[in-house]
Amino acid sequence: MERIKSAISRLKLYWLAVLFLTIKSYILYKVGFNISSDNMLQEFILIINPLSSAVLFFAIALLFKHRLRNIMIVAFSLIATMLLYFNLLYYRFFTDFLTLPVLFQTSNLNDLGSSIVGLTHAADLLLLVDLIFLTVLIATKRVPAVHRLKREPIILVSLAVVMFLANLSIAQAERPQLLSRSFDRELLVKNIGILNYHVYDGYIQSQSRAQRVFADSSDIVEVKNYAQANHKDPDPELFGIAEGKNVVMISLESLQTFVINNTVNGEEVTPFLNELIEDSYYFENFYHQTAQGKTSDSEFIVDNSMFGRDSGSVFFTHGGNDYNALPEFLSNEGMYTSVMHSNNKSFWNRDIMYQSLGYDQFFDVNSYDVTEENSVGWGLKDVDFFEQSIDLLQSQPEPFYTKFITLTNHFPFELDEEDKMIDEYDSNSGTLNRFFPTVRYMDHAVERFFEEMKESGMYEDTIFILYGDHYGISENHNRAMSQYLDKDEITPFDSTQLQRVPMIVHIPGHDKSETISTVGGQIDVKPTLMHLLGHSTRNEIHFGTDLFAPENESRAVLRNGSVITDDIVYTNNTCYDKQGEEIEMESCDPDIEKGLSDLEHSDRIIYGDLLRFLDSEEVEEQEE
Repeated sequence: MERIKSAISRLKLYWLAVLFLTIKSYILYKVGFNISSDNMLQEFILIINPLSSAVLFFAIALLFKHRLRNIMIVAFSLIATMLLYFNLLYYRFFTDFLTLPVLFQTSNLNDLGSSIVGLTHAADLLLLVDLIFLTVLIATKRVPAVHRLKREPIILVSLAVVMFLANLSIAQAERPQLLSRSFDRELLVKNIGILNYHVYDGYIQSQSRAQRVFADSSDIVEVKNYAQANHKDPDPELFGIAEGKNVVMISLESLQTFVINNTVNGEEVTPFLNELIEDSYYFENFYHQTAQGKTSDSEFIVDNSMFGRDSGSVFFTHGGNDYNALPEFLSNEGMYTSVMHSNNKSFWNRDIMYQSLGYDQFFDVNSYDVTEENSVGWGLKDVDFFEQSIDLLQSQPEPFYTKFITLTNHFPFELDEEDKMIDEYDSNSGTLNRFFPTVRYMDHAVERFFEEMKESGMYEDTIFILYGDHYGISENHNRAMSQYLDKDEITPFDSTQLQRVPMIVHIPGHDKSETISTVGGQIDVKPTLMHLLGHSTRNEIHFGTDLFAPENESRAVLRNGSVITDDIVYTNNTCYDKQGEEIEMESCDPDIEKGLSDLEHSDRIIYGDLLRFLDSEEVEEQEE
């Protein structure tokens, strides 16, 4: 007993650091990350899961020379605090946890200034209280310097391993197959702790990189057969209806379906889009399928009919892969392909990725006249962006395929007073309040663009596809959202339904319009457009289907494993009917299995860079 007391006394700063980090982590779980528990066992796991990583983490500090040990304990505490805080900032907007690919996306940081400021709170300074206390203890020599150590570091490392295995065993009993659900990051943090999660994430990322090394041509044959088995023939009345036309694709920043045909303070939020829908094909059950890559994910999904990664952004992690993307295909068919986006070309690694996708030209910020007067938030205002883009469009050979990426309706949803056409909403969420005026401004910008297209003479020869790229309002604003939607609360079912984004296909001169209830997602855009342009997709590797196809299965698979069909919504390990009532899991099982299979096969292509094998003689022989 005396030895134990002596050991604790000698390592007083060490154990205090372990205790403080454990308490700090638990408080953030509950207050910052809003992690809930369904029972006492889950709450117990939440309390103990920081312990093993804290014991191991600070044991490393004891390996330094004795004069540095106490200082390194404080330094390691600072590192752990920074990691927790970076996750907290990320979670406040994305309702998700950081992954290694996101941490290495440092080229995006220069453009994130206003967004990061908007996510910081004065109360965040409380995270430094324990660091200040530990520093004072050292400065006032209230804790002894740790001199000679014998087996203590080895014992502490062994203790950390035993504690982790005990934690994992209890968690596995509570959540079977826990470590196989790497796409559910909250579940991992909830059960093994945030520091252990980051270690596991590193392991997962290294595994994904190894897949390219061991991939061979037989893999692409299997995936190709799987994808082509899901091919659906196009609607014969619409196949080729846009042949020879220009294509304008508009990515509507952060736009969700809940604002369509809706009002705030008695004013329409999207009056032009509401009017456009009346003269277009509108898909009211269309979902974004992005994860941490947000806008870059939506671009990747739309251009490839493949899913993005469950962590990080394909634009960063696999920008050098071979792809058989829509712009490359259309370019080979004689269309001029381009992107117009008034942002830095390196943001999201676009300058590299657009080459891999086969775009002929990228009109980035250097193609526009950007001044302090015509900019707000993330850059050039949408009205000015579209206005300046008309000349760029006219400079291109026809027919062209051009994608526009809007900016103004981007978090933190800043807007100059003279551009506000409706008042802010009144709720406890400044983010949601500001969202409506920026959406209204974007709607006005798109209206002006359509007018300018008509004045330029390009309107009649162009097909327009408009879609929301990802959500704008995260689950952190559920209280305000429940107020706006007049609901008692936002359930997981409601959260999934809020992932719907607008999808509009407008064909000038076409005499038919319709609001279509088919369930679909961004992964369906490529085959849908290819059929409208008169191109067969029978031999293409797609994980989406033509939204107009008579035999379309009406299904959307989200990157987090959620699945939506005409009959069910599966999310958060729960099966719901379309009224939001919980039903037996058996009703969802077939769709869950199909959804996970789609995700798995798409991931194999990306991680293995399998499309590089498509033209090989070996593949042709195996197919024969």
